[in-house]
Formats: sequence, structure tokens, C-alpha cells
Amino acid sequence: MTERTTLTGRLSAILCISAILTTPCLPALADQKPEFAAPTGEVVETLCGEKVPDPYRGLENLKDPQVQAWYRQESDRARAALDAIPGRSELIVKMQEFDKRRPAKVYDLVITDNDVYFYLKQTPADETGKLYFRKGFHGKESKLLDPATYSEGGNSFVISKVSPNIDGSKIVVSLSPNGSENSVLLIMDVESGKIHTERIDRCWFAAPSWLPDGKSFFYNRLNPGAMHDKDREKDSRIFLHVTGTDPSRDREIFSRTNNPDMGIRPEDIPAVAYDRKSNRLYASTESVDPKINAWYAPVKTVSKKTIPWKRLIRPEDEVYDFATTKSDIYLYTPKNAPRFKVLKTSLDKPDIAHARTVIAEQPGASLSGYALTSDGIFYTLSINGVKEEFYHLGYGKKSAEKITLPFDAGTIHLGSKGYDKQEVWAIMAGWSHDYRRFRYELKQNRFIDETLSSPAEYPEYADLKVEEVMVPSHDGVMVPLSLIHNRALAKNGSAPVLIYGYGAYGNSMTPFFSPSLLLWTLKGGVLAVAHVRGGGELGDAWHKAGMKTTKPNTWKDLIACAEYLIREGYTSPKHIAINAASAGGILVGRAMTERPDLFAAAMPQVGALNPLRGEESPNGPVNVPEFGTVRVPDECRALIEMDPYLHLQNGVSYPATLVTAGMNDPRVIAWQPGKFAARLQVSTASKKPVLFFTDYKAGHGIGDSKTKQFESLADMLSFGLWNTGHPEFQPKQ
Repeated sequence: MTERTTLTGRLSAILCISAILTTPCLPALADQKPEFAAPTGEVVETLCGEKVPDPYRGLENLKDPQVQAWYRQESDRARAALDAIPGRSELIVKMQEFDKRRPAKVYDLVITDNDVYFYLKQTPADETGKLYFRKGFHGKESKLLDPATYSEGGNSFVISKVSPNIDGSKIVVSLSPNGSENSVLLIMDVESGKIHTERIDRCWFAAPSWLPDGKSFFYNRLNPGAMHDKDREKDSRIFLHVTGTDPSRDREIFSRTNNPDMGIRPEDIPAVAYDRKSNRLYASTESVDPKINAWYAPVKTVSKKTIPWKRLIRPEDEVYDFATTKSDIYLYTPKNAPRFKVLKTSLDKPDIAHARTVIAEQPGASLSGYALTSDGIFYTLSINGVKEEFYHLGYGKKSAEKITLPFDAGTIHLGSKGYDKQEVWAIMAGWSHDYRRFRYELKQNRFIDETLSSPAEYPEYADLKVEEVMVPSHDGVMVPLSLIHNRALAKNGSAPVLIYGYGAYGNSMTPFFSPSLLLWTLKGGVLAVAHVRGGGELGDAWHKAGMKTTKPNTWKDLIACAEYLIREGYTSPKHIAINAASAGGILVGRAMTERPDLFAAAMPQVGALNPLRGEESPNGPVNVPEFGTVRVPDECRALIEMDPYLHLQNGVSYPATLVTAGMNDPRVIAWQPGKFAARLQVSTASKKPVLFFTDYKAGHGIGDSKTKQFESLADMLSFGLWNTGHPEFQPKQ
């Protein structure tokens, strides 16, 4: 089951009465002075005409024994401080209780055309998902692989991708160790459960794609190199593997060296996929830029020494996704339609410039998803990123019919088997609605619940209230803000507020149901999700209004949301915590450096906190389309402006801060949060805690074990509740 054919592929009663004190008490272990300070290695560079001091450049050398010792020291101190917060362990116990209410959680579902279901299933006893399959929704379930049984070098593995061949007789399983996302590919025969002898390592990017023979597949492979090698991700290559053969003899299919005339750059990520609907091969070069750059060729040419690729989509076409039939291609684009539209043109003779509009841009809503079926096109419209509507458009019809949903959904993910199959599925959720998966039958106009996960009840959240409001930002632009709290909440300015956001890559923070995150509301707090610019909640223009030179809108939107919550009586500055992860590190880091008076706590998790130096990290060059490059003056100045590390100033009273990193993180290298934490510790005058925790058995949070997920979330929630003054979370001195 695919949504569309696509190549694109986180109390001492005497001294601590924190409800009335602005400075919380430190746990004793965290308050002890460290044995040694962070190594510095100061460097001053002139970039785009500005002198840029970098006092902790030395921390970028993760192989330096002194650097390693400092990371270990800070992690130990942070761990002791976090473990000493009263209430933290109770949060974990509650998360475990929630987990036990659901006998089985199913995710990462893939359905073949002949109705073989492959999925990961996790029970309360499992740390990570095991691979299962069944024939049809009602078929008998069989276990294929438990990643705990796979052992190599003492590492703990998780299943990161599953890629069955067309008839479901074979499957490629991607196994990743310790959160690194650096996968090893295993090949299995489904009926027998036999694992082939081949092992293909250094795989990360797009999932393997099978050819119609059911025996061979394309895959992307990184060059040899250490995890933190700055050139590790450059010049990856697409190979063709035939099951039962030696991977060292795999044929190179698509790469910068193999295809020198196609303009592939070292930082581009090549991909090749076979599409069974159009019976063609598709090649692309990818980055975080959503604009597709693609070629295609007849599948029969795969046997040729050089595949005769023909240009299909250019970046200037501004196509973000596409779906195919046997003879046509449907294009998802914001070109001259910032809220997106769908075009159609011939696949044999594509003419994108004159393609026919099938689904026009809609006023006041963004086209958020679509799926082709034999009954026509099903699509969804998103209003402000928080409410979804569902539509059906018959082939050749000019107007669509709106479909009544089984409940008000904030999020809908569509899936189908393609234009020649009738099935269409919708996975729906909301802030207070758990995820449910429905199959929609057009003729009967009914939704059939086909949720594979076990149902669970959460009576603790029966009295939740969801408010969707619009907040004026610094420039008058109205920003969506979602508020989730108990109905009995009193607006007396004392509620602990957790503002959560992201604001990058055009990714929308659509409503999701998380019983564990909602524990904040059980403690009398408000969970606030700020739909800041840089995301995609209001279409492509919303994304472009928060990237590169417009990036300041991202954190200024967050600041405006915090000011709104104060102005409306929900809370006060001493009760606001802010949290984001990854690229959201810029959001949290710059909000706290621009308005340190506005927040009690900040928790950037595995965050991009030194983006000016991003291009010197393995995953940096591929992110240039989103954040910019130091080689272009305007973009260089924008990188300096968005860099939280560079905006730290001595003697400023900064909020309490919890900074985290993963030593195996392939996306945000550990020295970005490390440098920010080191500089913040010596800069702040507030005497509030600045903790820096590095997980040596984790990466970017993707593929973490269940226990690690609970612990990480409990760290964030308890640190936020401690520093926003909740009496149950005040450490004893």
C-alpha cells in the first residue's frame, strides 16, 4: 500500500517552594562543580564580511580524549540531576501502564497488490517491533523476524524498513544498530522464513525497490567511512542486487561517477525505483529540497550496460510528488498554487508546462494528500494544518464530493494500491483521538474499521479541551496555535505551559494522539503546539516564509504564541517551557536567546544549534536548500542570524536548559548541541540549571527502544515541570 508513487523517498520544604520562587533548586549532584571545563580551541573567522568568533571549535573533534571526557562528565552530571527529579519515575510508570493497556501496537504497514500484509508489531513485553505478515486483513498472523535475535558486534538492532517484492514472496529487511540508521540489508523468503546469506551494509536512504522478476532490487549504499566523517554521505551510489549472489559483485546503476552527464553533485542522494503501475524505472537526485529532479526509462533497459534515462521532471517544474497510471502521470505541485494542486499529463509524451489541472488549488485550505484508485481520486484538504476534509473525484468529473468522516480528524494519511485497484485507506487521528485505520467503500459510502493495533481506553483524558486559535505574530501574520488542556483549567496565569514546535522543511505539525506526552495536561498544564512558519500548515508559502533569509519568522512566531498565552491569562513567563527536536533546535535556541525573559525552561533535543557550521558535518550539505550555505553572502548572513550558539551572550539570565545529543546521530552531529551547551553554561547569569546529556547508544531518536523513548520523554517532561514550578517535581537539596 502506498499513498503515491514517490522517489523521496521529542522537594525541600525549606529551600524549594518553587510555586512562588523564580529560581528552582538544583539537585545536589548537578550543583557540584565539574572536574574540568569544556575544551575551547577558539577560532575567529571572517564570513560574508563579518568576524565570527567560535570559542568552542575544539569540541568538534569528537576523537579528542579531552573532548570525550567532557562529554562523559556532562552526561553523568545531567543523568544524576534528571534522575533526582521527584515525579520523573512516576511519569515512566504511567507511560508503562499506558503501554500495557494496548496488547499490540502495529505500525509501518506495507500491503502488496495480492493482499499480503507486512508490518511491525510491538507488545508490552517488546522493546522494539517484530516483523509479521498475514494474507489479507483477516489472515492468520505469522512472525518473520525478531530483531533481538540478530547479533553483530554487541549492538542492539531495530527494523527500520521493510520492502517486500511485488508478490510478497521475498522481503528485504533493513536493520539498524543503536539508533544510527546505518542499515544492514537482510533478504528473507517469506513462506519458509529462511534468511539468505547475503549481507549488505552501509545502507541508509531510500528503501530498496524490487524489479518485476521478484529476485532483484535496487538499493542505495554509502561509501566506507566513519560515522562522523564529514564526507560520509557524499557520492552514495545505487546498485542492483540479485538474490543469491555476492553483493561485492553488484552492478552500479546510478551515481555521479556512473552517470557523469546528468549533473549529479557529491551531496545529492541518488535513488532508483521500479513502478509496477507504469512498468517503468525512475531515477532521481534528492536532498531536503522537495522539488523533484527525475528521469525515467523502460524497465527492459535494466539489462543494458548503460540505462538510457530520459528527462521527466526538472526542479523548475516544482513538482513535489507524483503518481502514475499505465499511460498518465499526476503531478502534485505548488507552482502558481501555494496551497497545491494536481496536474495530469501523458507519461509517454509528458508536457508539464501544458498539463491539465485535475484538482485545483482550494481557497482557505491546503491539498494535503491524494491517492489514485480504480474509482477515481481521493484527496484531503487541510485547514490551518489542524483539520482535515476528505473528498472523492471521479475520473473525468469536474467536481468532487465531500465525504463525511466517522469523527472530526486533525490528521488523515491516505493509502491505496494504485489506479487499478479499488481499495483506499485513511488513517485518522486528532489531539484527543487515537489513531484508527479505515477502509472506505465508495458504493456503500461507509468506513470499515481495519485498525490493526489493539484498542485502548484512556479515561484520564475524558475531560480534555482542544482550542484552535490564531495568534498575530510580530508582522501581523496570523499563526495557528493548538491548545490542549483540562476543561477545568483556570486562567489565573499559573498553569505550566509546554510549547512544542518545529518549523522546517515544510513539515506540518498535524494533530496526533500521544497519551505519554499528554501527561503534561494531567499535571494541570497546557500543551501548546505552535504551527510556526517554516512548516507546511498553510501550504508551500508558509514553508518558504520560514527558511533561509526568512528563518527569523520561525522563532518570532513562537515568541508571539508565548506572549499570547500570557496576555490571555493562561500562564506567565516563569511557567513556560519550550521544546523541539532536530531542526527545531533553531526554533527553541533562537527563541530563548532573543527573549530569555519569556521562558522558564528550554529543551532542545538532538537540536541543530550551530547551523552556521552545519556544512562541516556529514548531513550538512544535503540541508543547504533549507538553511542556506556560507558560500552565498545573503544565505551566510541568514545562517549567522539563525545560529543559537552564536547569539549566546555573557551575563544574560537564560532559562533553565536541557540539551541532548546522540553520539550515533547521523542527522545532527553531537558537537552542535555540545558546543551550545558548553557556551551556555559559562554565559548564563541566572544560576538555573544547564544540563547536557549525550546518549551513547542512540542517534536521532529514530529507532530508539521503547524504554529509551519513555526515559527521554520523562526527562523532558520532568525537567520542564520542575523548572516551571510544579510542586511535585521539585528536587530535594
